Amino acid sequence: IAGRKINFISLDDGYSPPRTVEQVRRLVEQDQVAFLFNNLGTPTNSAIQRYVNQKKVPHLFISTGADKWGDYKNFPWTMGYQPSYRTEAQIYTKYILQQKPNAKIAILYQNDDFGKDYPAGVKDVLGDKFDQTTVLATYETTDATIDSQITSLQASGADVLLVAAIPKFAAQSIKKVHDLGWQPMFFMTNVAISVGTVMVPAGPENSIGMISTNYLKDSTDPRWANDPGMNQWRDFMAKHMPGADLTDLSNVFAYSVSLTLMQVLKQCGNDFSRENIMKQAANLKNVDNPMTLPGIKINTSPTNFHPIKAMQLMKWDGKTWVPFGDIIEGV
Repeated sequence: IAGRKINFISLDDGYSPPRTVEQVRRLVEQDQVAFLFNNLGTPTNSAIQRYVNQKKVPHLFISTGADKWGDYKNFPWTMGYQPSYRTEAQIYTKYILQQKPNAKIAILYQNDDFGKDYPAGVKDVLGDKFDQTTVLATYETTDATIDSQITSLQASGADVLLVAAIPKFAAQSIKKVHDLGWQPMFFMTNVAISVGTVMVPAGPENSIGMISTNYLKDSTDPRWANDPGMNQWRDFMAKHMPGADLTDLSNVFAYSVSLTLMQVLKQCGNDFSRENIMKQAANLKNVDNPMTLPGIKINTSPTNFHPIKAMQLMKWDGKTWVPFGDIIEGV
């Protein structure tokens, strides 16, 4: 970029917030990095957010959709990337109200900032009706299973189920709902819908009709077999990551967010100061990304730290995710 080579340093925090703090301090204070990019996880990023903002280090396009990564007033050096979980929940609720105006909604969510955005998004749309029409259950990442939570949600009489879980618990919930013979209108957070890591382990036939959202092209969808953007990604994977799982949507996400970072660095000209990197990250205008669905563009501004705000609903047909309806924006 601009005649410079990027020195990309990657450290493993083991998804442990104390280790995240330790590793990020090393990156900032010893390695003196220009910026942090795509740090993974809500609890881990929460542990470093205040520190990196005090140090004025750009904390860009982090790999979590918690709504709080768009708080440009209090944390002007931290920016998310994917549509926020709260936006995603708003989109599901709009659809539920269209299809089942009198639905009773059960929500199973992880007891942290990631999970809590989902009931918040449902409440944004339902307003005063929320308390009368929803029943909630939570789990901790240290739990062995979520079987008892799914059983109690079924017993509540709910006819809609929204699960906000990481892949391990998403697969468990699909299996348990199937084993109970429960047939709610079933929504699954888009962070846990990878064919290779969730749908196949859970039994691909066990969740036919389940609904999720996407903003990226799905590498398993025949629609994109000859898509120029997907072919660009396939060529990259063949050259640089031969043998990687092409059904794992994490690889599509990684390519998408990396191209967005490249756009920021190109806009920097030859000024790679932390201030200018952050300024350019907050000045993306209708950026086309070959990995996003047609009609979804990337936009930021000094008062918009949510680069992607639109999504499309899709249903699992037993083999792939089939998009339906229009591109929908959150409220």
